[in-house]
Amino acid sequence: MNPSSLNPSSLKHALRPLAAAVLALSLGACTLGPDYQRPELPVATEFKQAEGWKAAAPADVLERGEWWRLYGDAELDALVARLNVDNQNLAAAEAQFRQARALVRGARSQLFPILSGSAGVTRSAQGSGSSDTSGSFGSGVSESYEAGLSASWEADIWGRLRRNLEANRASMQASAADLAAVRLSLQAELVQTYLQLRVIDEHQRLLDQTVAAYVRSLRLTENQYRAGIVPKSDVAQAQTQLKSTQAQAIDLRWQRAQMEHAIAVLIGVAPSELDIAVREDIPALPGVPLAVPSQLLERRPDIAAAERQVMAANANIGVAEAAWYPDLTLSASGGYRNSSFSDLFSVPNRFWSLGPQLALTLLDFGSRRAELERAEASYDQTVATYRQTVLDSFREVEDYLVQLRVLEEEAVVQREALEAAQKSLRLIENQYRAGTVDFLSVATVQTTALNNERTNLTLLGDRLTASVLLIAALGGGWDSQQLDQPPAVATSPDAP
Repeated sequence: MNPSSLNPSSLKHALRPLAAAVLALSLGACTLGPDYQRPELPVATEFKQAEGWKAAAPADVLERGEWWRLYGDAELDALVARLNVDNQNLAAAEAQFRQARALVRGARSQLFPILSGSAGVTRSAQGSGSSDTSGSFGSGVSESYEAGLSASWEADIWGRLRRNLEANRASMQASAADLAAVRLSLQAELVQTYLQLRVIDEHQRLLDQTVAAYVRSLRLTENQYRAGIVPKSDVAQAQTQLKSTQAQAIDLRWQRAQMEHAIAVLIGVAPSELDIAVREDIPALPGVPLAVPSQLLERRPDIAAAERQVMAANANIGVAEAAWYPDLTLSASGGYRNSSFSDLFSVPNRFWSLGPQLALTLLDFGSRRAELERAEASYDQTVATYRQTVLDSFREVEDYLVQLRVLEEEAVVQREALEAAQKSLRLIENQYRAGTVDFLSVATVQTTALNNERTNLTLLGDRLTASVLLIAALGGGWDSQQLDQPPAVATSPDAP
């Protein structure tokens, strides 16, 4: 039967068996490959170093995400807000997530038919005719006009397309978790740098006060020397002590400048555009609620990213297994074709075609087997990476817990040492004024007191840093449920 001679009724009858076959294939479709199950992990009931820490409760501030507000510093809050908007590493990670999201949309589109249209005109001639005086052919020239539509659809009988969509969706979620991990890491870096800058400001204040005290001490020694009470060596010793302390105070300037420059880059501006004023207060050390180990699997974005990579690798096994089975593609096309454009769109010029196509690789010399083995090995690799990520996260929390506890104990002893040094300093200064000791004894005790003051500040800085690292190790305020929602992308208020 000539397809162009079919009327709509006969075309309808011709489509019925094909429609029935498509329906049967759709109902009988299966999904190859193993269904995903999260790999088993050895998870302890509690942290070894968690003694004395309170467990996190739903009302804790970490649940709200803005964990840096625990430090109660409005300037720090503003800097983190700028980081969330303008940091370029964060922008790169966000762009990478958008690429992964586009791949998911592309994979989903493969489940639906593809419709395309075409229109064209062809002018042709055979060389047997003779040409006229203008050099063109005469009656041998012919024209053909065509306009039509075509559609094709791959029936996902074995679940290859669905597994591919599952793999791309898991990769997108892993990319979203990577974005959250980058954001958390950058926030932690900014908070650490800012807190250390404030500790340096306190070091600077202490050294400036000490320099002022040493200037007064030098004047006292010079007066006593002129009065013949002390030798010239005491004046030299006082000058040495003053200049040494002044040098220490000057040395802090470049350290503070470098930290300010680092903060500027983190918030996406040139170092010359940021000026953080000196303050005399240091943010207080916060109390950090502690999650149990099992909650860590949901609260750390790097763990979530590793777990979603396992999910993607598992789906790719199904994609590799589907290569062993035939692909069924249903295609249809139709349109109009004629040598004259004026009556192109008429029934006699109509054409159409419709039919299924099965494609199966018969011989590939082990290519499909190798791809399946590669997919299975990739899955094993991601499982091992996932388990190692979990173990590393447990180690990090334990490390920062013990660091904070030991530093707290050390700080208690250091404060006692500082109090003893300050008491000794008051006694030795009184003895020096009374003329019972030389200035070398005073200088020794003054140096000891200053070193204890600075050690006390250094310990405070170490404790603040450890608290930031612990919060980051606990996942900040992030939760894996956020993977079900697109990551919030901050935009600059000055952007158009």
